[in-house]
Amino acid sequence: MKIGIFDSGIGGLSVLNEACHRLPEQEFIFYADTDHVPYGTKTPEEIIGFATDITEFLISQGAEAIVVACNTATSVAIKELRRRYDLPILGMEPAVKPAVEGTEGKRIMVIATPVTIREDKLKDLLHRVDGDHRVDLLAMPRLVEFAEREEFESEAVDEYLRQQFSSFDKSRYCALVLGCTHFNYFKPAYRRYFGEGTLLIDGNKGTVRHLAEVLDLNWSQDNVDEDEIKHNILCLRNTEYFFSGKRVEDEKTLEHLKRLHLRLEEVRNI
Repeated sequence: MKIGIFDSGIGGLSVLNEACHRLPEQEFIFYADTDHVPYGTKTPEEIIGFATDITEFLISQGAEAIVVACNTATSVAIKELRRRYDLPILGMEPAVKPAVEGTEGKRIMVIATPVTIREDKLKDLLHRVDGDHRVDLLAMPRLVEFAEREEFESEAVDEYLRQQFSSFDKSRYCALVLGCTHFNYFKPAYRRYFGEGTLLIDGNKGTVRHLAEVLDLNWSQDNVDEDEIKHNILCLRNTEYFFSGKRVEDEKTLEHLKRLHLRLEEVRNI
């Protein structure tokens, strides 16, 4: 089965990476809308237009199911996509529910793009699951920019995090929810700031598990040899990559993708 996965940029590779671990027998089409990244600063009308065009493209390439691997696009466009297209379309949402259910007492921080924080979808989720009002929201738009230029470890990244978190008492938080797929690349920086006692939670595993359930696919227990993955990069073997409709074939961009997948392997279990 061919499964389409798309994002505004390279953030959705973290979802693809999880899917390659858990569903290694499937084929994937990954679409990064690099011409329009970031979505977090676009209007809802623009995002719906981008998402619709991408969905039509992925269907034309043989996708039988689609994962919107972008919290921002999910919050704005998922209802419209499901209304228009008759195939399974799954979205992302910040993993607030497992964070709330898996912790008690201390507060939970959700970091996301400005659009995700502003949209009703997240507000509705908080209303359903955050009965004790333990969740705080914080927009982190520049992390998308850092990720897109492959700047994951730098003093500029650390300083940005310090500035954004400065108005919060970090000792009060038991969990940090990564509400944007771009944010997974920065797990070491969050760990340096919050320490080992704060859980880092993203929605990738839950999304891929849901995908497997919807499509009735075998769910791997992630027993693939890690050295094999790191040397051969499983995702590069069973995925077609497109950047805003252009097939990725040149060595420079393929090396860029390889570095990104290696980074995701390094930070996956932090």
